[in-house]
Amino acid sequence: MKLHPFLLLASAAIALSVPGMASAQRAPYGKPLGLDTARKVAAAAEAEAKKVVGPFGVTIAVYDSTCNLVLLDRMDNTSLGTVPVAQDKASTACNFRLDTKGAMDRLAQGGGNMILLALRGFTAIEGGVQLISDGQIVGAIGISGGSSQQDEQIARAGAAALGRQAQ
Repeated sequence: MKLHPFLLLASAAIALSVPGMASAQRAPYGKPLGLDTARKVAAAAEAEAKKVVGPFGVTIAVYDSTCNLVLLDRMDNTSLGTVPVAQDKASTACNFRLDTKGAMDRLAQGGGNMILLALRGFTAIEGGVQLISDGQIVGAIGISGGSSQQDEQIARAGAAALGRQAQ
């Protein structure tokens, strides 16, 4: 897998400049998930969305471990603006190996964490979660359409379809 030079540089910048990130344990990238697995993750997320946001719906973006889109599902009655937001959340969780809630929490701490705002393609809004299988990142899910907390809950329900425990 070839890493984009910017992503390599951005990851190094984060690790060296953000307190606590250099020593943080991060899962390695694993084999990319397939369409069947992406459908399983999306189905679990959609079921949770129906309970959490009701008739308003969400957009679900599932990426593989190469950080490419595998599945995009915009439920009925969901705003069109949620599509790129869901994709950005999944992309951030995959490319930076950091759930977007964790990114948001780091920004809330201020200080050296504020450098994260300068990173291209970095979204710090709850609802982007890594998909972990056998200790490896096989992809990521991004949700948009509810509140940040609802999006996070729905994303974690999707991730749980792979057996990942909510943190």
